[in-house]
Amino acid sequence: MSEEYGRPLIMLADDDIEIRRILSRSLASLEGEVIQAKDGEEALELIIGHQPDLVILDVMMPTLSGWELCKYIRSKDEYKDIAVVMLTAIGRTVNEMTSPLYGADAYLDKPFEIQEVIDVVSGLLADRGASVS
Repeated sequence: MSEEYGRPLIMLADDDIEIRRILSRSLASLEGEVIQAKDGEEALELIIGHQPDLVILDVMMPTLSGWELCKYIRSKDEYKDIAVVMLTAIGRTVNEMTSPLYGADAYLDKPFEIQEVIDVVSGLLADRGASVS
């Protein structure tokens, strides 16, 4: 759990403002704090600056892809406890084969069901000892 916020901190990175708006509002039901990034560079800054408990990364973003960010997170010991969820519209087969190679804990395909995202995020946070409702 994020010491800075006193509750789970979720970082959501997607270049689609509507996806960020919908997911941010939906994830608020978990009583966590949600911070947002519009591209890979901003996401990297938030990861370094805030060390979230969980990140949701769109695969195809400007500046840095979700896969590049996931690889970076997995290469640093200080981020080993961050859960990573990949979110993409590139296709289920590509996502299914590629996301685990970069170290993602879970992957979801667009379009997605909001409840599926909430269930995946809740499960990963619970596995890491972060309490969510």
